[in-house]
Amino acid sequence: MPLAQRRRASPFEPSTRVQLKSAPRCASRAGGHVVAAASDPLLGLKGLKRELIQRHVRPDDRRGLWAVALTLLPIGAIATAAWLGTSVSYLLSAALVLPMSLFLLRAFVLMHECGHGSLFRSDRLNRGFGFALGVITGMPQYVWSQHHQFHHANNGNWVRYRGPLNIVPVSEYAAMSASQQSRYRDARSIWLAPLAGFLYAVLNPRSTWLKGCAGLLRHLASNRHAQRGMPLGERIASFDTRCWSSLQELQHMSCNNALLLSLWGLSAWLMGPWLFFALCIVAPSLAAGAGLVLFTVQHNFEHSHACGDEGWDYTRAAVEGTSFLSLPPWLNWLTASIGYHHIHHLSARIPSYCLAECHDEYAGLFTGVTRIRLSQVPAAVKCILWDTASERIISVAEYEAGLRPA
Repeated sequence: MPLAQRRRASPFEPSTRVQLKSAPRCASRAGGHVVAAASDPLLGLKGLKRELIQRHVRPDDRRGLWAVALTLLPIGAIATAAWLGTSVSYLLSAALVLPMSLFLLRAFVLMHECGHGSLFRSDRLNRGFGFALGVITGMPQYVWSQHHQFHHANNGNWVRYRGPLNIVPVSEYAAMSASQQSRYRDARSIWLAPLAGFLYAVLNPRSTWLKGCAGLLRHLASNRHAQRGMPLGERIASFDTRCWSSLQELQHMSCNNALLLSLWGLSAWLMGPWLFFALCIVAPSLAAGAGLVLFTVQHNFEHSHACGDEGWDYTRAAVEGTSFLSLPPWLNWLTASIGYHHIHHLSARIPSYCLAECHDEYAGLFTGVTRIRLSQVPAAVKCILWDTASERIISVAEYEAGLRPA
């Protein structure tokens, strides 16, 4: 779990949660802004951005609790059904792996939303359920959220953040040998998503914590005489590691892993090794793999805007560097409306249950957002090169076509 450099949140994000009574539609209120939006949607969006955010940053504890309940209860029901189903047929239990992975994917998105402080109005509920959902999905939520904030603060700036696939510029790809280029492409294949999900959500959070703890124990043992009399917290804080950046991150990682490993042990004892492997290893890997694919195509797609430090603009990156993933209604619900990613990047404080409403109300401002359907996802995943000259993301096929003589 690599650490990312910390950045301040974007300046336009509201510092307080705003709750407004419903108002007439945007077109009847916006006046000159709507006229501007017709000729230049990006200019119109910048003019209405603050209003858009204030109108739709409406976290509701009851709606948040309902969203969590409709996620955790099915997860528990599926696990119970799979356990009881082994007395009938292991194939019946195996068939429940896919629905389990879908609800785990939803749990991950809700965990992510708690990290933004947007699922609930109450900070305590966001922290508590964020931690619980992090245990269920295998991800130390607080640590993950710190890294994720860096992505939001630098979305569209591909010098600072290259996404989960670590996209390289065309010049770097061109400098690779043929075998290196082949390995680069293969490592970003959609078919490896379940393996990537296993590494991302199952293996890496455990191995990073264990590696860091082993180094910490060596540090404490080797410096026990020099640090005699120093409080334990200060001795731990003096340990420099890439595995965590603060004592608070270590505490969250330790609590997450302690609870998860205990649940794994209990599940393996109750269910047996094969069902444990299916529900606690395979299902989370599929969920995380699907999540990585969804996240990738919301930023990597044909000619997605991708600039460097110079000329970077947060709003333009949200509109031209972030897609609108148009999913079937059932899948949109299972992914907690994360497909409205352009709205999410305008303000991560807008709750998932307000994203669609916000998009519909201000639809005229989002004509520049690329819409990707489920059938177009495999093609979008192939856009894995950054063309720095044109400031856009392209596919390897487009790169190779540009090398051919006319």
